[in-house]
Amino acid sequence: MALDEPKDTDDSFDVKGLKFVVDKEFMQKAENIKIDFTGMGFHLDSNMEIEESGCGSCGSGGSCGD
Repeated sequence: MALDEPKDTDDSFDVKGLKFVVDKEFMQKAENIKIDFTGMGFHLDSNMEIEESGCGSCGSGGSCGD
């Protein structure tokens, strides 16, 4: 999840006054996407099977991309 401007390849959704921009191809694969705020960040749930990448840090000191 990231801030982004809509492109021609995106769909936009307004939900409770918030605008969500999702890539059309990704939306076809995910079907429905549920977003919950957990108090520690956001949890996204969909019909997609996503493998764990081993990136468990949400801070700037994480090991993603190493």
